[in-house]
Amino acid sequence: MRTSWAPSSWRDFPADQQPDWPDPHALDQALKTLSSLPPLVFAGEARSLRQALSEVAAGEAFLLQAGDCAESFYDFTADSIRDKLKVILQMAVVLTYGAGVPVVKLGRIAGQFAKPRTSPTEIVDGRELPSFRGHVVHDDAPTEAARVPDPTRMLAAYHQAASTLNLLRAFTKGGFADLSQVHMWNQQFVARSTGGQHFEQLAGEIDRALRFMRACGINLGGETSLQQVEFWTSHEGLILGFEEAMTRKDSLTGDWYDTSAHLVWVGERTRQLDGAHVEFLSGLSNPIGAKVGPSATPGDLVALCDALDPDRVPGRLTLITRLGAGRVEAILPDLLNAVRDSGHPVVWACDPMHGNTYTSPGGRKTRHFDHVLAEIREFFGVCRQEGVWPGGVHVELTGDNVTECLGGTEEILENHLELRYTTTCDPRLNGSQSLDLAFQVADLLRT
Repeated sequence: MRTSWAPSSWRDFPADQQPDWPDPHALDQALKTLSSLPPLVFAGEARSLRQALSEVAAGEAFLLQAGDCAESFYDFTADSIRDKLKVILQMAVVLTYGAGVPVVKLGRIAGQFAKPRTSPTEIVDGRELPSFRGHVVHDDAPTEAARVPDPTRMLAAYHQAASTLNLLRAFTKGGFADLSQVHMWNQQFVARSTGGQHFEQLAGEIDRALRFMRACGINLGGETSLQQVEFWTSHEGLILGFEEAMTRKDSLTGDWYDTSAHLVWVGERTRQLDGAHVEFLSGLSNPIGAKVGPSATPGDLVALCDALDPDRVPGRLTLITRLGAGRVEAILPDLLNAVRDSGHPVVWACDPMHGNTYTSPGGRKTRHFDHVLAEIREFFGVCRQEGVWPGGVHVELTGDNVTECLGGTEEILENHLELRYTTTCDPRLNGSQSLDLAFQVADLLRT
């Protein structure tokens, strides 16, 4: 990484989407406390993720990045963490079989507490209020007092992330991720889903593969690799003071790592080449992600790759497209070719959620499952047309039985949105829709 860089270098650049902290002294105290706390993740773990992502970049693995739109301070229980992880593990098994390669499991979890906003204000119940920017900044209650930024919330976010990571490590290493058990969950989903017949063939093939392994003498209950999984964490590196305070120099290599997550990404609204977020991420040794929306030009994207991955390290940079269904074929080919011609060994992943968000007639932000799937299909089609590996998908989901996105085999309708709409920000796929998506993407991978 850059020798002249320091974790505070970003302060010399314009920083968008930062909270207007009202008390500089309280902010300084919170950041000092945060910088003295132990790391949440370790440099060696981030290096392991970079190695796994290098295999994705080479077309030898597939990336599943999934989790909450914005984690909540109030929806924080062992059950909610377990159920979210369960859905991701179920999706990963289906995708592994469909792709025929390992699936890198990367959660939007244990740190995804902040959200960029298009406007500084929003209308809630007829009142104009400061836009909700995530529980790491302020509360989502619809009052002026609740929307005042409070820097002590960064400490609360740290401790919740630490607890979440503790549970994730216990679940993924303690038998919860056992392959046979995860497959049994998928069989139950197929059996009870109203659209399950669409997935019976693939589920049956996986079942026969497991029975074949047993017949060959492989003890599915005794193989560590079939009982435990590697699971990494990620979030948008939005609140730069928090990310700076969590950045540490690795004692083995002397490189700087943001220890708040294994991977951090820069968003569509903050990826300006002369901006503070790109400056901050450019000096980290973590794997880095970048969201790429429809306004990106081939020149912009190559310049961004040059800034974030000047040494062209495989697994360093993941480009996450968020173009919107119906626009992929017009925009993506030029981007793919420009990056390939520049020699950057990136991972290409598709975020089919953010380009397909709209407001329903009833006033709820939502997404339609058909549009989400359509963008993924277009992404796969263009990547294959251009000879590029469609390296992964990036989705917002929950293990809860919410009604926030329309469609899917259970057919959530517009009048169902009011039933269980609990997200603190953007709409998420529920568990059934997430597995529906995994089976459909597995079919694309097999084609």
